[in-house]
Amino acid sequence: MSEASPEDGDLIGRDGKIVVPPHVAEAVRTLIAWAGDDPGREGLVDTPRRVARAWREYCAGYGEDPSVHLSRIFEEVGGYDEIVLLKDIPFQSHCEHHMAPIIGRAHIAYLPRDHVVGISKLARVLHGFARRLQVQERLTAEVADCIWNHLKPLGVAVVIEASHACMTARGVRTPGVAMVTSRMMGVFRDDDRSRKEVLALMGQKG
Repeated sequence: MSEASPEDGDLIGRDGKIVVPPHVAEAVRTLIAWAGDDPGREGLVDTPRRVARAWREYCAGYGEDPSVHLSRIFEEVGGYDEIVLLKDIPFQSHCEHHMAPIIGRAHIAYLPRDHVVGISKLARVLHGFARRLQVQERLTAEVADCIWNHLKPLGVAVVIEASHACMTARGVRTPGVAMVTSRMMGVFRDDDRSRKEVLALMGQKG
């Protein structure tokens, strides 16, 4: 086995895959048995290790600080002082209550003060927080707060629309519905015209 990976702290085997600790695999086997199946049958023998590795990937955000993506800024923007918006960013997360998938899209905007950041970095911030056990309200706030605190813009607006499997596939079992959350900061919170402008650009009603 190699040394621990510098990215996630896991041991990597000779096959290049994460080495799953026995107690983690056993926990998945216990869940399979409790659900009513036989963890020893052919189709499920390797499932515990697959599930464990998948969850390390789903929750990779715990091993990173999303704010690092905002550390490189650009001040030569040709006097640009209007809204910067990245629309329809797809993301996946898992709810902390049932560990069920949250699948949706986000719109992230900010009004620069005197510098901008590479546009892909906004998506990286979103994914860094989404790859953790989440509730949508907190995810929305974390993304907005991160951009606000590290870019120091005049305003930040984040709107997230998502479907929650904990509602669509269990419990009330109501598919086809989406939850919408938003966080407005700075001018987008204080100025009604600015808020309506950014929401219109996002395709949202003001």
